[in-house]
Amino acid sequence: SIYEMFGNECCLSTGEVIKVIGFKINKLIASICENNEFSRFSAKVELPLNFPGLYKVVADKTPYVSVEEITRKVAIGPTRFGHPCFYSSEDIKLANFTIKHGEQITFTSVEEVNGTMSVNCVMVRNNQTHSFTLPLSQEGKFYECEDDQIYTLKEIAEWKIPKCRHRIVKLSNTLHMWDSSNPLPENFDGCLILMPVYEVQAVMKFRKDIVHILSDLDVEVKDITDGSDINSFLQPLSLEDVFERTSMEFPMVAEIMEGPSETQNPYNLLSTGKEIIIYKKYQAARVLASEIRSDSPKRHFLIPKSYKGKFKRRPRELPTAYDLDIARSEKEQLHVVATKAFASPHKEFFSVSVGDQFLVQQCQTREILYEGRKKLVDVLACEQILSDTYKKVLLPMYMEGSFVEVIHDKKQYHLSEICKEFHLPFNVKVSVRDLSIEEDVLAAVPGLQFEEEITDSYLLISSATNPVESWEIPVYRLNILVHLLSKDVQGVVPPVTKTTVEEISEEQYYMVRRYENQTLHPPPRPPKKPT
Repeated sequence: SIYEMFGNECCLSTGEVIKVIGFKINKLIASICENNEFSRFSAKVELPLNFPGLYKVVADKTPYVSVEEITRKVAIGPTRFGHPCFYSSEDIKLANFTIKHGEQITFTSVEEVNGTMSVNCVMVRNNQTHSFTLPLSQEGKFYECEDDQIYTLKEIAEWKIPKCRHRIVKLSNTLHMWDSSNPLPENFDGCLILMPVYEVQAVMKFRKDIVHILSDLDVEVKDITDGSDINSFLQPLSLEDVFERTSMEFPMVAEIMEGPSETQNPYNLLSTGKEIIIYKKYQAARVLASEIRSDSPKRHFLIPKSYKGKFKRRPRELPTAYDLDIARSEKEQLHVVATKAFASPHKEFFSVSVGDQFLVQQCQTREILYEGRKKLVDVLACEQILSDTYKKVLLPMYMEGSFVEVIHDKKQYHLSEICKEFHLPFNVKVSVRDLSIEEDVLAAVPGLQFEEEITDSYLLISSATNPVESWEIPVYRLNILVHLLSKDVQGVVPPVTKTTVEEISEEQYYMVRRYENQTLHPPPRPPKKPT
């Protein structure tokens, strides 16, 4: 029979041998729920995996009865997505350790330990990390922990929907304006029950692409695994699979079985059937930058340190005196102008008018009289710039004003110089574009804020047929499938690496910032008014 799947005809003849390589959620059926409860009267809508928005996962109230059930139904993997957290309703006594009921247990991986299949676990107690294993045979009542992270629908589909269960999610951020094509009600901010619709991913002996078969397709099949030569089929690998290979296995040649959805350079060169050389894997630094604009949506970029353009500084907007203290540096004196008035309730502090200019000095502590009692308050010592002199003034750190930086520095900087000489965030605009890039997307942006430096995983690749240049592709943001070819490229030197500025979506931007900052302590909050 001939079936049409995703616009492509696929012939499934009687006797055709198919190797199933995986199951994947193709789309989600969503029902609006009230008080986290499902109603059979709720309207159902179909959501594609790329449906915009960020969502919080609601913890499943139904317990798992063993560690084995968790490993069978919940995705556990090497990335941050694959580290689910549970707690036991009862104490669990190990050989030299007791897990108390209610303590959060993070499952990180599954492996065989001394002949017993076990889960590697991590737990934090009194700011100390404890590592241990739990056998799959461990029984009890294990409940999902609350998850304060936010996810895209695609991430939830891949990692956060247990097998044979549904998932309740709460909309956290729509990221996009509502329009009539949106299947959800206008201004919706409630919970959804997600029911997955699966597809079967398979390979066939005489095809080099991946065959996608919907799970409700009416086809009779027979399991012949034991009597088949599975090595005669191609073995598809994701970029994550390739990255997990040892460094000694590189370089390697691969043929693309399924290309990416992205169309901009260089991803348009990664079309199905093309052969590439993958030279090496590594971690590379990027600067996360966002377009400076008052309305949304803003554009976001990941810029390599090899970017050859130059930048000029742009003024920063600093909303409080606390931000002035953070922004000042030893390299130069911070000069600002007030754009919002502030009337001080205490005679010790200066009242600011719009247009007042200041040179920021340093943070100090001052004693003030507040409702008849003496209080110590953090203040910022500044010099007010007058027409022919300077006046020393104190601004309370809790002051909510508004300031704009005055830039005297006219120098042009390379990206590496900015990262070395200044603290981020840092505002700039491109003054000289990178001539090595055919279309420098940064040159058209009127203003950029460099937010932070991040480190990410990349593969260095080139075309196998015409390797005149190589480029870096991100492992976790590019969805392609390849299969390895038995071609000897040991000793092959990669050609010159082409600089690529990666424009990322708003969802990807939130993901990058979330992961980069999750191990950092949050910044201290601005001081409050004395009470």
